[in-house]
Amino acid sequence: MTSRVQGLAQFTPPASPRETAAPLQILMLSDVYFPRINGVSTSIRATAQSLVKAGHAVTLVAPDYGVSSLAHDDELGERFRVLRLPARRVFLDPEDRLMHKHALRRALPALAARRWDVVHVHTPFRAHRLGAWLRRAMNVPVIETYHTYFEAYIRHYLPWLPRAAGEAFARRMSRQLCNEVDHVIAPTAEMAAVLARYGVRTASSVLPTGINLDEFRGGHGAAFRARHGIAPDRPMLLTISRLAREKQIDFLLHVARVLVPRFPDLLLVIAGEGPDAGRLKTLAQNLGLSGYVLFLGNLDRRGALLDCYRASDLFVFASPTETQGLVLIEAMALGVPIVSTAVMGTATVLRGARSALIAPEDVPRFADCVAELLSHPQRRAEMAMQGPLDAQAWSVDAITVRLLEIYATVATMQLPGVMGSNHRPTDWGRLRDRWDMGRNGSSVAR
Repeated sequence: MTSRVQGLAQFTPPASPRETAAPLQILMLSDVYFPRINGVSTSIRATAQSLVKAGHAVTLVAPDYGVSSLAHDDELGERFRVLRLPARRVFLDPEDRLMHKHALRRALPALAARRWDVVHVHTPFRAHRLGAWLRRAMNVPVIETYHTYFEAYIRHYLPWLPRAAGEAFARRMSRQLCNEVDHVIAPTAEMAAVLARYGVRTASSVLPTGINLDEFRGGHGAAFRARHGIAPDRPMLLTISRLAREKQIDFLLHVARVLVPRFPDLLLVIAGEGPDAGRLKTLAQNLGLSGYVLFLGNLDRRGALLDCYRASDLFVFASPTETQGLVLIEAMALGVPIVSTAVMGTATVLRGARSALIAPEDVPRFADCVAELLSHPQRRAEMAMQGPLDAQAWSVDAITVRLLEIYATVATMQLPGVMGSNHRPTDWGRLRDRWDMGRNGSSVAR
């Protein structure tokens, strides 16, 4: 169910079912959600779906993208509600939206008037700011998942900033944000180590994002190939990603150029959209790959995406900035052998995976790994059979059990230095005054 800021006076969180012994009212805050497609949106959806399935009620605050979002907001049933706040486009990143400060201010009284067992923040911008203020207003514990490795991202989005200065800013921002909440969730041990190196003092847990394995069954590879005029025996590589510089899709284009002389019928399929799409298409032409690369855009997760996975011979991936890499788990679940670098979060996903071949971040050597598997169909078939077994370790329902343990622990915390007692009704006048006084006090979350 969708609510928008204009209807906040009537806004109520979803009811928790009576048959559950101890249902929770969970408030999630995020600066991204569908229809914006990325790993954070996917993570939120999978987690919320599993929480609802377990009998809990989830409310999500997210930007209004100015297009119909009912298909996404209503898909998880009546225990999941989405509150959309007015937002503006983000300079240099037109896919994203930044929720208006006045919309946050208007949302505060309605949100603070409700009882939440836990607040779970998923992004570090306006959503983090709202979470910090609800913590002060309600004495409700706030958990934040650190989904994005900003130190690796920042040079791509602020190229005019000296690299050392940009990375230092990302570290300082991350440390400040994480130290403003009660518990931090890092998707992998590698990311947890990075946060510790930053000087984050907040208690933390390593908890990956899972996927709903039931959604990654089926798919018709032959039908996909027929729709796109791809011969049944043509070797097809697939990568699925947001098209952005930090994802290193250009690396894969250079790999394809190395492979084409050895596999003259090779096809690299790139599924996804993003700000780097134009540059990548131009690069493909300049590399002489016009007949060897197919850009598809975003695909329907319930149909075309599954077909695309099933149609491919190998899934290739080279992003060095992932805190996890959910597409690798999706490929495993659908039985697609993987060739990938193993950096940061992808190292965790691929560790011990029998369905993946880890390749170095070097174009010729990565190409050799791909060629090795393309030349040995029996080995690919063996890896494909192992994929669904590897994916079992990343089942969202199993991971949600651990998340609920974190919620239960954090929900009993006594929070020092915040006003009020646990879940006390909010004095909105005092909260409004504190909000106005602190509007410039949390610069990194603006």
